[in-house]
Amino acid sequence: MARRNRIFHPIASARILVGHRRSPGSDYVLATLLAFVAGAANAGGFFALGQYTSHMTGYLSQIPDHLVAGELPVAAIAALAIAAFVTGAGFSSLLINWARIRLGRRQYALPIAIQGLFLLCFAAGGILRGTLGHLFALACLCFIMGMQNATITKISYARVRTTHATGMITDIGIELGRAMCRLLLPASGVRPNLVKLKILLTLIGAFLLGGIVGAAGYSAVGFLFSLPLAFLLLAISLPALPLLKRKRPA
Repeated sequence: MARRNRIFHPIASARILVGHRRSPGSDYVLATLLAFVAGAANAGGFFALGQYTSHMTGYLSQIPDHLVAGELPVAAIAALAIAAFVTGAGFSSLLINWARIRLGRRQYALPIAIQGLFLLCFAAGGILRGTLGHLFALACLCFIMGMQNATITKISYARVRTTHATGMITDIGIELGRAMCRLLLPASGVRPNLVKLKILLTLIGAFLLGGIVGAAGYSAVGFLFSLPLAFLLLAISLPALPLLKRKRPA
């Protein structure tokens, strides 16, 4: 009962979400929130920049296409997006491991808080005009996406990724195929994992809802719609940061 009461306290809830001791429930809630933010930021990237930034397959495909066509600047922009995404993922991994070694607990609060700060930087991207502002905003958002994907991958032990939906939709198809197999061949022993299917559908729904909210928000106010997304990430992570203490040497 005491733990239940803590869950309904906002600060305690945030500490549970980003804590070192994970549970399927906290992973589920955190992944849903991050999928919502990813969907909103991805849709916002399209409205603000004219490009989706949540996964790198499209950018990777652009490089050979534009190289062959002789469009080197476009290929260079795609390479910049990939480099920013990889740098964000690498920075998140470095930060989590550093915090685990030096601080010992709540290491996931740091990368999520920094993602919120970078979303604030992305909100400032509208101030910069021309090519420089476009490149800054693109690199900033790809960096955030890389950080978020790496963070939730580390938290969930590679069970979930929130910035792209291809893998989740594939898994949904697999579970639906298992359900059809059970229906058509009941003696086969094949059964769908209904719990996994529920989680996947929830994450896809959160990504879609975030996309709708992001598309509406960014189309209405532009880059400034990054502010509520940044505040959401900061609200998740900041309550845990005061608890960070250096580990005493053995």
